[in-house]
Amino acid sequence: MPTTNPIPSEPGRLPLVALVGRPNVGKSALFNRILGRRLAIVHEQCGVTRDRHIAQGEWDNKAFELVDTGGLTEFGGPGADTTIEAETRRQAELAIDTATFVLLVVDAEAGVSSLDEDVARLLHRRGLPTVIAANKCDEARRDDFAFAFERLGFPVYPVSAMHNRGIDDLMIDVAKQLPTVVPAVETVPLKVTIVGRPNVGKSSFINRLIRSPRMIVSEVPGTTRDSVDIPFAIGSGPTARHYLLTDTAGLRRLTKVDDTVERFSVMRTERSIQRADVVVLMLDAALGPSAQDKTIVDMILRERKGCVIVVNKWDLMGHSTQKQYTEAMGHALPFLQWVPLVFVSAQDGFNIKRSLETIDHVAAQVQTQLSTGVLNRAILDAVDRVQPPMVKGKRFKIYYATQTGTKPIRIGLFVNDPDRLPAAYEEYLIHTLRRHFGLEGAPIFLEPKARARPANREHQHRDDGPTFHRKKSRDR
Repeated sequence: MPTTNPIPSEPGRLPLVALVGRPNVGKSALFNRILGRRLAIVHEQCGVTRDRHIAQGEWDNKAFELVDTGGLTEFGGPGADTTIEAETRRQAELAIDTATFVLLVVDAEAGVSSLDEDVARLLHRRGLPTVIAANKCDEARRDDFAFAFERLGFPVYPVSAMHNRGIDDLMIDVAKQLPTVVPAVETVPLKVTIVGRPNVGKSSFINRLIRSPRMIVSEVPGTTRDSVDIPFAIGSGPTARHYLLTDTAGLRRLTKVDDTVERFSVMRTERSIQRADVVVLMLDAALGPSAQDKTIVDMILRERKGCVIVVNKWDLMGHSTQKQYTEAMGHALPFLQWVPLVFVSAQDGFNIKRSLETIDHVAAQVQTQLSTGVLNRAILDAVDRVQPPMVKGKRFKIYYATQTGTKPIRIGLFVNDPDRLPAAYEEYLIHTLRRHFGLEGAPIFLEPKARARPANREHQHRDDGPTFHRKKSRDR
């Protein structure tokens, strides 16, 4: 059994527990089981996990960071993409380099393989505290298979990630060896999700933002298989800006998605959009927006998220100007003219700082609080300029407006009849509010609610008169 002497750790930094091993031994299933939630895609297909997944966990009052890694393989196998394999291995080795403790995950049912021995030798060379989680011991009679792995030179624990067997014994002993670290004061990061078609440069963009090769980059479409969270901070101390960047799998048309893992990837991307504060839609400058990009936009609009369009690979566009491209984008995506457009090159770093500044700007816009008095004056001016049309012989009337929420910005309108608000006039009001208050990249939603018109004579209007309820106020 492992020693129970705690491992020293840097003050304030949580210990890192890395899950490593060859492909398809159940690392992602164990990752999800230890955390108590499904964060990584689990599938019998080899090579589903490629990038590192990191999440904070806790066991026996010991907080730690848990990292799931891609399977370590031999290079140059039949039909293998050696570039992706090399990058996957490099990501796993980076996790080992920064780890406090290692869980070497093996398949007890399959027995000791040459790859298991290779990984064990690597860990012995690094000298890291390590135990073996012999997975797929779904019942007691399989435990004898697990102890064959003792020859690798590390303590062995029979476990079953699928059936939650042996996990408690494993993690109790692991937790005993981890230092007790009080987590830093939790800050709420700005959640930024990067979405787009395959090969538009999402992973390269994130690597350039954080100035680290955190994500695997390859010309092979579909290199990123899962949604991967990357904590990121600029500065330090109380003035630091904290982000949670989420790289997502490239989204193809659903009619072309015939792979179970890819369907899981689409579901994870949708979930990442749902929890985001700001969504970055990334386009390939040379290809421009496609029908699939419009489908992705529909997802963003449906979830009512702040949005930034980042046009990547601008360094390849030759003599094209940003003004010309912006005008063309206005024709291709006219319903996104309220979304800021940034031209970047993840390859050479062009405009990367500006893209982050734009994301910050939109994040502030989606949280804008509008003064009730100023909001009502803006609505009144809009109605004075353009009267609502008559609907079935009666005119739509607005009595009062108030902001009811942020992220997205929601405006409650107290009106005579919500059903009489024409879609075109609703768009006009939203456009007016956006012009009046800025609100670039922030969705605005009007919520009309029926309210009887006040009966006193001061508020009575003829049907063909002003449609906004003019309330006497000192701030008029």
